[in-house]
Amino acid sequence: MTRLSVKVECPDDAPLLVPVGTATQGTAITGLTVDGGLVTRTLREVELGLSAVEIVPQKETVSLDYAIETGGSAARYPETAFQPRDTPHTRAAADLAAASRDVAVRAGGGADGIAALVAEAEARFAYAHPEVRFTDGMDAVPHLACGLTEGSCVDINTYLVASLRAAGYEAAYLYGYFFPQERGGITDDGHCWVATRHGGELLEWDIAHHLKARLGPTRPALNPRPGARVAVTHSMGHRYVTSMGAVSLKLLGEPMRLTPGEAPEYVNLTARLQDDPVLSQTKGAA
Repeated sequence: MTRLSVKVECPDDAPLLVPVGTATQGTAITGLTVDGGLVTRTLREVELGLSAVEIVPQKETVSLDYAIETGGSAARYPETAFQPRDTPHTRAAADLAAASRDVAVRAGGGADGIAALVAEAEARFAYAHPEVRFTDGMDAVPHLACGLTEGSCVDINTYLVASLRAAGYEAAYLYGYFFPQERGGITDDGHCWVATRHGGELLEWDIAHHLKARLGPTRPALNPRPGARVAVTHSMGHRYVTSMGAVSLKLLGEPMRLTPGEAPEYVNLTARLQDDPVLSQTKGAA
């Protein structure tokens, strides 16, 4: 067993909404222990098969301790992660859908089509954390026809998943924590990546890491940048019924603070991954 510890700052007693966890190829979160807070509800995202808990803080810092199993029977991507969903976060605008199909066909389809769509997404973004996302206010993911758009891993992978699915490919969006090798198993924010499945081959893509670390054209690799990662959720378009009522989110990845009459907001955190030789192994490009 490996453990992921997430310490959350709680300035008051506002409840926290926390993901319970998910699985990927090789690892699975199998349990969550809470210290410094009281679990008052267990919630279910029915369409996605995901769970969350609502926690009332009892201390200024709430500790979330995730148990991670490597190599067990539960360590595989959930089927629901690959299922197409019609949400503003996953729906490709008509021109993006048409352009994505054209890119895949011109590449010859199959695995070459996936690689071409990854390259196309990479060519449309400059890595950054803009205050306004290119999808803000949109009811579908728009086509970026030319030039560079500033975007984080969230923006880049939103675009990539919409493109892949519009071209008929199976694609999953994963979100969790990445622990850079140089930080010794510590991070203070989340990270996302994409998995594709075609012809019996599962590939994982991290365009943002290739751009940020200037690693050259994106190739399939779980950790192109040395480090380790743990997924805590998947997919976009989450809905939970909390003590504050129903909330709709792009996704519940990191813990969120619930306040009456306001949208849930992310809180400050520090995540630590206990050393494990399997998780810490850097996988090279395929």
